[in-house]
Amino acid sequence: MKLIDYQDSRPIYEQIVENFKMQIFKGILQPDDQMPSVRSLSMELSTNPNTVQKAYAELERQGFIYTVKGRGNFVKDSTGLLKDNKKEELIKAVVDLFVEAKEIGIPLEELVNEIKLRLGENMQSGGELT
Repeated sequence: MKLIDYQDSRPIYEQIVENFKMQIFKGILQPDDQMPSVRSLSMELSTNPNTVQKAYAELERQGFIYTVKGRGNFVKDSTGLLKDNKKEELIKAVVDLFVEAKEIGIPLEELVNEIKLRLGENMQSGGELT
């Protein structure tokens, strides 16, 4: 698991939730894979077990994991749900950026053209989005 970023303004449990959601989305964690125990993950991250428990409770509430009494937490088959959630997050972030650009006087068409140009350059070079 990625280490906790103490410079991040988000609470530690939210960082844990996002990290696991990305691992599920990327296929690193598969349906029915067992999650690390609360105790082992809290030791690995040097954080309070209550923080990890809160993250697991949130993941379960959002439908990404399920609990089996006496056995632990397991990844739920929720790839579609995660993709839909992530898509909504990304759309909201892009819309917020477009609104901000409009507020400072950058025309939408200019911004879209610049994005298309940069995406095209990036795809031709085989690189990742930057």
